Amino acid sequence: MRFITLFILLFNLSFSQEFTHKVFFETDKDAITISEQNKLNLFIQGLDTVTVKQITIHGFCDDRGSHAYNMKLSNKRASSVEQYLEANEIPKELMKIIDGKGEIDLQTKENINTTRKNNRRVDILVKAVYPKEEEVNTIETPTTQTILKGELKVGDKIRLKNIYFKTGYPTIIPESIPTLTEIADILVKRNDVYFTIEGHVCCTHDTYDAVDRKTNKRNLSVTRAKFIYNYLLRKGVKKHRMKYIGMKRKEPLGGNPKYDRRVEILITHIADRD
Repeated sequence: MRFITLFILLFNLSFSQEFTHKVFFETDKDAITISEQNKLNLFIQGLDTVTVKQITIHGFCDDRGSHAYNMKLSNKRASSVEQYLEANEIPKELMKIIDGKGEIDLQTKENINTTRKNNRRVDILVKAVYPKEEEVNTIETPTTQTILKGELKVGDKIRLKNIYFKTGYPTIIPESIPTLTEIADILVKRNDVYFTIEGHVCCTHDTYDAVDRKTNKRNLSVTRAKFIYNYLLRKGVKKHRMKYIGMKRKEPLGGNPKYDRRVEILITHIADRD
């Protein structure tokens, strides 16, 4: 069922320039339930396939309660969704309108409970460009593999190109595994090179890290660096040659957020070769 849902989502994104997602809430609550988080996580993953231009968030309540109470609660619901998106690496600057609309009047006497349940929600409207806009480089740049095979010096910082992470997770997408394997093979042979693996995230304040959805801890830049560290370790790179740290969002690249979900290697020592 999950595969079918994701397929339908991605199929729709290929042809539409606007799409919506609804987050439903329990009575008198503004916290997002676990089941709704799971649905929202799937929705967020789909955003990796498009170039998002703007996100609008509107909160609603059912018809019970005073208008003043419903306005306050609907605003809280909208804010909860905004905070969840931001914690999961959706740029805050893309969220242009976040507000509460109050209650939705009951339009029918049938299925009242179901209708009210559907009215306790937040609507997310995403405006996007399809197909995905990609940065086009007119000057051909060397690959990470080529750089690592060449002359290196202390202080060099090398971005692991074509290593992309799932939004909100420390794991790389399957398409990036062959590239990481090639990088690991090179680093095994370059046993004179010592380095620090630096993890980065997008879309947070400089002093904040993003949330790792696997653990719900705000240390995603660290766990991304650790993922690469463990992968290289399994492939044969010696432990004493490597360290890993999280950089949070201290060094954003700008442009597409996926390029800030990255890992870089900082060369810290070059040993004499035997």
